[in-house]
Amino acid sequence: MRLFYLTILLVPLTSCDKQNAPGGAPPGGMPPPPPPEVSVLTVQAQRVALTTELSGRVAASLTAEVRPQVGGIVQNRLFTEGADVKAGDVLYQINPASYQAAHDGARAALAKAEANVAPLRLKAERFKELLTSDAVSQQDYDDISAAQKLAEAEIESAKAALETTQINLAYTKVTAPISGRIGRSSVTNGALVTASQPVALATIQQLDPVYVDVTQSSNEMLRLRKSQESGQLTSNSGEAKVLLLLDDRSQYPEPGTLKFSEAFVDPSTGSVTLRTLFPNPKLVLLPGMFVQTVLEEGVKDQAIVVPQRGVTRNPAGNAMVMTVNADDKVEPRVITVTRTVGDGWLVTDGLKVGDRVILEGLQKARPGTPVKALPFVAKPAPAPAPAPAEKQ
Repeated sequence: MRLFYLTILLVPLTSCDKQNAPGGAPPGGMPPPPPPEVSVLTVQAQRVALTTELSGRVAASLTAEVRPQVGGIVQNRLFTEGADVKAGDVLYQINPASYQAAHDGARAALAKAEANVAPLRLKAERFKELLTSDAVSQQDYDDISAAQKLAEAEIESAKAALETTQINLAYTKVTAPISGRIGRSSVTNGALVTASQPVALATIQQLDPVYVDVTQSSNEMLRLRKSQESGQLTSNSGEAKVLLLLDDRSQYPEPGTLKFSEAFVDPSTGSVTLRTLFPNPKLVLLPGMFVQTVLEEGVKDQAIVVPQRGVTRNPAGNAMVMTVNADDKVEPRVITVTRTVGDGWLVTDGLKVGDRVILEGLQKARPGTPVKALPFVAKPAPAPAPAPAEKQ
């Protein structure tokens, strides 16, 4: 009898527990979990300046090889290797003795020719007066006139010879043709040099400003022109600005300008050479240095840029992002990206203004599941750790 009454009492209690449970809760009484939180970035159009990074080498804006224009023995080298020189500075002194002697002989020959013409000129004047009175024949007058003209021609020839010897004497002082920095000397005092020899005595380079020659593929140049003609890119007015990156990826402080591009394509490489000009007041850039240039292509007014952290690849290799649709559910979206802009991708298809792209919480964002979208807030970069104090 005791067992019978106990069974009756337990049955109503169990029924009451099932009736009192909340309608949406599981049998255990636990509420459903809230949707996971994700950080989203609302897509907005922005004005973006597009650039291209190209490799190049530094070249001096002016280069002059110093060669002698007369032969002889070098008496003195009058410059310091590696120093700055100015146009017209004397660099070498060639022994001028033989050229001075030739110059003196030419001056004497001129004086002799001038002395010979004086009596002939007076005689011709007298014969002209006597010719009117038939005191001399016409033939005698013609002969003396021809002799006078020959003597005057010899004066002009002597003047030219004197000028030539004067030029050669001046060439014994080898001067700098341009201003710039001069390199090492290929000869020393006592060396024999010849006129217009193939080996330069020294080389002068002007290093402020300098050229940076870069190469760009012809396909890339055609793409850029089509983008500008179609209106997708707005070309900057005036000369295009160029930035420079050194070997350690640090940015050169002085901006440069694009001067011109070659009018032909190199058939061996399929590229076009572009010449840029950079100021170099501190002579940081040296000829032959390898650098990277950043050229301005143009400006895209309505560009869509998505941070790289929000872009993944599907099994087919296509770029895709996870978005939150109007129902607050995760929706995968395949996009088309063309290039990087800073730390983001430039999107040309697949996204529009107002779309919400998930940047944080991707591991919780499964397609079709509801999520709670929160605005993405970029975290500040951590401050560098202080350097440890040196032990005394």
